[in-house]
Amino acid sequence: MPETESDAVNDAQARNFRLYVEPEIEVLLRVAATLTGPSQAEDLVQETLIRAWRSVDSFDGRHPRAWLLTILRNTNMNMHRRQRPDTFAELGDYLSTRPAFGVEELGTEERVMTSILSDDLERAVGSLDPKFRTVLLLIDVDQLTYAEAANVLGVPVGTVMSRLSRARDRVRRHLRPTFASATGKGKP
Repeated sequence: MPETESDAVNDAQARNFRLYVEPEIEVLLRVAATLTGPSQAEDLVQETLIRAWRSVDSFDGRHPRAWLLTILRNTNMNMHRRQRPDTFAELGDYLSTRPAFGVEELGTEERVMTSILSDDLERAVGSLDPKFRTVLLLIDVDQLTYAEAANVLGVPVGTVMSRLSRARDRVRRHLRPTFASATGKGKP
């Protein structure tokens, strides 16, 4: 049975979607969870994938992650334009869940430090202003590059670097007393 022009277009669209979009779904889920919290991340990614499907035939194939993160950012802004900001409870849910992919088993030292610092770390990150917290999570948890995080947030790379530096400094200052008492290196 001869293939119609419509079938050929659909096959090309499906091939491009598999090639450019599917390998980035894990990253989209992590970034969406950082931006919206875990309860809304799947909805955001689903809407992003629908928009990517509609435009994949016009995508030039260069920098698929940047293309998808731009779609994700714009979709997030459109979906949440009139909603209230995330609550601390949603952030706590995000910080307490383990990532689904690429997790290696922790060694003894890491497990001890995680158990000592987990609550304090959660409080330290939670105490950050949302613009600093989001950058910290995108870079250190979701492992985006500075450029990718800047693209997601719609800010210059220098702004991402500055916010990340300040966020890390504030978390370190918050954790110093906890670390000192846990290691016995604190003042009497």
